[in-house]
Amino acid sequence: MDMIFSSSAALLSARNGITSQVGLFWQQTKAPLIAPLLRIVLFVCLALSFMLFVERLYMGIVIAFIKLLRRKPEKKYKWESMKKDDLELGNSSYPMVLVQIPMYNEKEVYQLSIGAACNLSWPANRIFIQVLDDSTDPAIKALVEQECRRWASKGVNIKYEIRDNRKGYKAGALREGMKHSYVKLCSHVAIFDADFQPEPDFLERAIPFLVHNPEIGLVQARWEFVNADECLMTRMQEMSLGYHFTVEQEVGSAIHAFFGFNGTAGVWRMSALNEAGGWKDRTTVEDMDLAVRAGLNGWKFVYVCDLKVKNELPSTFKAYRYQQHRWSCGPANLFRKMAKEIATNKKVSVWKKFYLIYSFFFVRKIIAHIVTFVLYCVVMPATVFVPEVQVPKWGAIYIPSAITILNVLGSPRSMYLVVYWILFENVMSLHRTKATFVGLFESGRVNEWIVTEKLGDALKTKVSSKTSRKLRFRVGERVHLLELFVGLYLWFCGWYDFSFGKSRFHVYLFLQAAAFFVVGFGYVGVFVPNS
Repeated sequence: MDMIFSSSAALLSARNGITSQVGLFWQQTKAPLIAPLLRIVLFVCLALSFMLFVERLYMGIVIAFIKLLRRKPEKKYKWESMKKDDLELGNSSYPMVLVQIPMYNEKEVYQLSIGAACNLSWPANRIFIQVLDDSTDPAIKALVEQECRRWASKGVNIKYEIRDNRKGYKAGALREGMKHSYVKLCSHVAIFDADFQPEPDFLERAIPFLVHNPEIGLVQARWEFVNADECLMTRMQEMSLGYHFTVEQEVGSAIHAFFGFNGTAGVWRMSALNEAGGWKDRTTVEDMDLAVRAGLNGWKFVYVCDLKVKNELPSTFKAYRYQQHRWSCGPANLFRKMAKEIATNKKVSVWKKFYLIYSFFFVRKIIAHIVTFVLYCVVMPATVFVPEVQVPKWGAIYIPSAITILNVLGSPRSMYLVVYWILFENVMSLHRTKATFVGLFESGRVNEWIVTEKLGDALKTKVSSKTSRKLRFRVGERVHLLELFVGLYLWFCGWYDFSFGKSRFHVYLFLQAAAFFVVGFGYVGVFVPNS
């Protein structure tokens, strides 16, 4: 018995000794080493945060003037409806339009997109509908081909095109589609992803900008989400994308006549597309790549906020995470590849080059992702252990609050969800930051392309019948270790601040930790409709 007690005492003494040594090492290195390093990192993060704030404030002021002055594209550029029923001209006043619909195993939505494209109000002899099917499932390919034949039997000029490989993914499919002989007859090309459903008057509203203004190379419509109210995750997505479409695209169009092509729901002038070098698959953002090259050639872009095209938001967290990786990695990688080309371009003004490099790429595509995670989820929580490093109120409260208010302007109906949105966006900033570094350093998954899962008609069943839901439980999908690790870090910081700190910073830390735990354990985007 005495030997057991003596062994326990020795073990306890050893543990206390190790704890004392760790504590002594921390105290000896905190002031001379850790505090100065943390102070430097905090200063850099606050400077980047201020740059992001200035960018958001600038765009907020510009969009306010645009709305107050009611500066619509139809007033800035010449716009006249296409002539109809002209006995002399017939349909010759209508330009030839190619409509491309790239798809890959789109069983749930192929009928929606093909049907919407075939119902576009445009003379039948002045339009080609081109379905670019990269599907690898023979059954789905047969269904898509059958659907194309069904519309062809109704007199629609529809072409079903396939290829024997998926090289270049979407960009490769679009590039191959442009090689067909009938494409040479077309002066404009409209592009719709497989889940997009344009209204019949889409071309009648978009094409006149290109017909009457030879300097315009692209007309972009706004996305309208059919499943925004499906769950909290889709509402969060709507809030984030609402700012992009309500503010970023509008300001870019009004001030610089440039913005990033969204890859779908847009119409290109064929000559602008070809002059820019066509579709390239060097990054996962082939749409932005094309837009930047065309912009550097002097072409102007028009964003029509009132022209909306219905589409679907990712309904599962897995799909959303893959999409965000592609959308964050691609721009960073494109910036790496094109920064020098933009800087040395002689066809556009210095002001436009500065806008592209600093505002469009550096602040929005690099800083916005990195500073959100590093500052609010790593550096600021770490300051609870180093009281010598103080986060100023303007950096911890005022600037984040101002940025948040400016961000949610695009979705006023969801203003009451702003706290959930902040917590969710901070969680997603982990993946966006990781993807941004992957793109900048061209490592790992830099060229990973995973098609976003779509539910289409299954989504309607899901919304109309709440009782038909089941919980998908797969350990590989449900448990996300990286989120759990960050959640534990934030929880520990919160506990330390609650126990030993003098501020109330732990309130935020516990809430943010909870958000990471919720996502980490897979309780976001896991409900799917019964098949």
